[in-house]
Amino acid sequence: MANHKSALKRIRSNEKKRVLNKYQHKTTRNAIKALRLVGEKAEAAEKLVVVTSMIDKLAKKNIIHANKAANLKSKLTKHVNAL
Repeated sequence: MANHKSALKRIRSNEKKRVLNKYQHKTTRNAIKALRLVGEKAEAAEKLVVVTSMIDKLAKKNIIHANKAANLKSKLTKHVNAL
């Protein structure tokens, strides 16, 4: 167990951040899955903008690696263009 007040605070803040990061990552993954299931190109193009923004935010906060974000966006864009 931690011996300093600052260490206890760090444990609390790390847990809050972990839960928030987990929520945002899971929400983005669900949005990606929903985008892949869309059949119409117009609707998929609208969702692509939202999902791309979500992916960029995760990469900016280092929740996912920048290269993974780029790969996801590229694959999703290819998918939407192929519809």
